[in-house]
Amino acid sequence: MWKGEVVGIFIAPEKTMSLVSQNEVLAVAGKGLEGDRYFKQVGTYSDRLDPGRQVTLIELETIDALNTELGIDFSLGDSRRNIVTRGVALNELVGQELRIGGARVRCIRLCKPCAYMQSLTQEGVLEALTHRGGL
Repeated sequence: MWKGEVVGIFIAPEKTMSLVSQNEVLAVAGKGLEGDRYFKQVGTYSDRLDPGRQVTLIELETIDALNTELGIDFSLGDSRRNIVTRGVALNELVGQELRIGGARVRCIRLCKPCAYMQSLTQEGVLEALTHRGGL
């Protein structure tokens, strides 16, 4: 059993807004994180009936590696993922469930990095996050 930790929680109220760090957030079954763009169904991909967008996660270790490899300052919120973890191999959790605080999260699929995220940060981020963009 993994016993990692959450090191960051982020939401974006609208699809083009920067992610805002939160100390805590309410997770609602079938909807996602209260206040987030996908919870409100105003995210870029909200028109797709896809429960895999309700909550997204990325590893702190991936962000640290990205910064080292590219020599950049890619912050936790730059990933556009809701939850940043430490000590959890997220890719290994596809098809499984995990607990984050009081919420049960079903890990549906890997989360591919998007060109929009790269456009907000730096060239090379998209390729560097391939196969390690989180869940």
